[in-house]
Amino acid sequence: MVTDPQQRRALVVEIVVLLAVTLGLSGLRSLLALLDALLAPGSLADQSVAINAPVRRTELLDLAYQLTGVTQLLAWGALGGYLLWRGGIAPRDLGLGRQPTGRDAGLGVGLAAVIGVPGLGLYLLAHAAGLNLTVLPSALADTWWRVPVLVASAVANALAEELLVVGYLITRLRQLGSGEGGAVLASAALRGSYHLYQGFGGFLGNLVMGLGFGRLWQRTNRLWPLITAHALLDTVTFVGYALLHSHIIWLP
Repeated sequence: MVTDPQQRRALVVEIVVLLAVTLGLSGLRSLLALLDALLAPGSLADQSVAINAPVRRTELLDLAYQLTGVTQLLAWGALGGYLLWRGGIAPRDLGLGRQPTGRDAGLGVGLAAVIGVPGLGLYLLAHAAGLNLTVLPSALADTWWRVPVLVASAVANALAEELLVVGYLITRLRQLGSGEGGAVLASAALRGSYHLYQGFGGFLGNLVMGLGFGRLWQRTNRLWPLITAHALLDTVTFVGYALLHSHIIWLP
């Protein structure tokens, strides 16, 4: 734990600035998007939101734009890792060796399975209750680059979120003397906040996911399983929806 008052202030400033330009800002924007949806006529379920959507009319320009989003996410994660490294905390101290082990991969796959089915069920219940927007994991056109970009987006999301929300934030809160439970709760609340644009179901589902992920990392000190699980969940969601949504009649 850091006890020097000047160093503690520096850590607080660092956390605030980092979150203000990354996922904390995303959380604020998500809150504003939810408020806008609540003020619109009809229920939340009557509205839709796309996670991966086309932005430019020209195909190659849109590809380039989508890749800038992937790059931004990777840079966010790298920034959190770099700040920890500058403070003497190496990637291996977070459970990020040069490559994941077989145990990491197996735990990640199992974690994805445990989270995936209940998460889908919660989304369907929240949507049916009018508490969640209709989430379109992909609205990209059927181009040659759609699937690779969706996979890249899934991996970038996983790396950025787990590095910042779990590895970085919980580590910094520990250094400031926060209890383990409080650190996990703060981490989970941040994770839920930037999913508010999806509705209350998106917030609750990611809050619960964050509590589980944070506690697992505290017990194992292995970040690779969380990244693996997150990347698998997003890949199946993004790519599966893009390829199969027209054939699954029970999806909203």
